[in-house]
Amino acid sequence: MRSRPASGPRSRPEPQPGGARLSIRIDLKDACRVGPGKMRLLELIEETGSISAAGRAMAMSYRRAWLLVESLNSAFRMPVVAAQPGGRRGGGASLTPAGRALLERYRTIERAAADAVRPHLAALEDALKDRD
Repeated sequence: MRSRPASGPRSRPEPQPGGARLSIRIDLKDACRVGPGKMRLLELIEETGSISAAGRAMAMSYRRAWLLVESLNSAFRMPVVAAQPGGRRGGGASLTPAGRALLERYRTIERAAADAVRPHLAALEDALKDRD
């Protein structure tokens, strides 16, 4: 099983004080969408070396995880995940260079957006009622 630290260039932005956070979903052409769920799935595939294990870690079925991977692989010019079928050696999956680039670009967009909205999120938090 592979392991990658949670920090570094692929890590998500730090949660904002008070709990408000921005969630980014990018709608591309032909109904292709990338967002936090698919990006987390890619991170877990990279960490675990398995679509099945990544899906389990997100409490989703293997079928659902596979369908999400297939939707990404078919949407981009180059596949983002390379899967090896099971067998005596057990199969596995890994991100391709295109998959790593997609994940890196998404996390860069996410960090830039979080930085840009930080004061606005703080203002929204300040406007909330106090809870007793």
